[in-house]
Amino acid sequence: MQESPFKGKTGLRRLMNALGYSLQGMGSALRHEEAFRQEALLALVLVPTAFVVHVEAVARALMISSVVLVLVVELLNSAVEAAVDRISLENHRLAKRAKDIGSAAVFLSLINVAVVWALILFG
Repeated sequence: MQESPFKGKTGLRRLMNALGYSLQGMGSALRHEEAFRQEALLALVLVPTAFVVHVEAVARALMISSVVLVLVVELLNSAVEAAVDRISLENHRLAKRAKDIGSAAVFLSLINVAVVWALILFG
């Protein structure tokens, strides 16, 4: 098995490339994914709110990490959807299953936000 020709960079150059690819991915998600934009707006409201409410540092960390988890899961879901669409745009039960499972993961991460915030704020 042959390694990818894109795997040749090491050290600081690899880190700089990885940062660039990550920023391109975030930009792409913001430009092309409505769900990611909506969840990013939610994060722009909830993360500062977590700093305003009077809770312990660990609770604040849980509140923020639950919101960040939604963004991470949405990025992964969008990547799965893009890869599936790249392979074929035809309706196929496995493509539908992949997309539905990704959507379910986003849904569970949003439920997680609601549960974490409710438990912390309302005990």
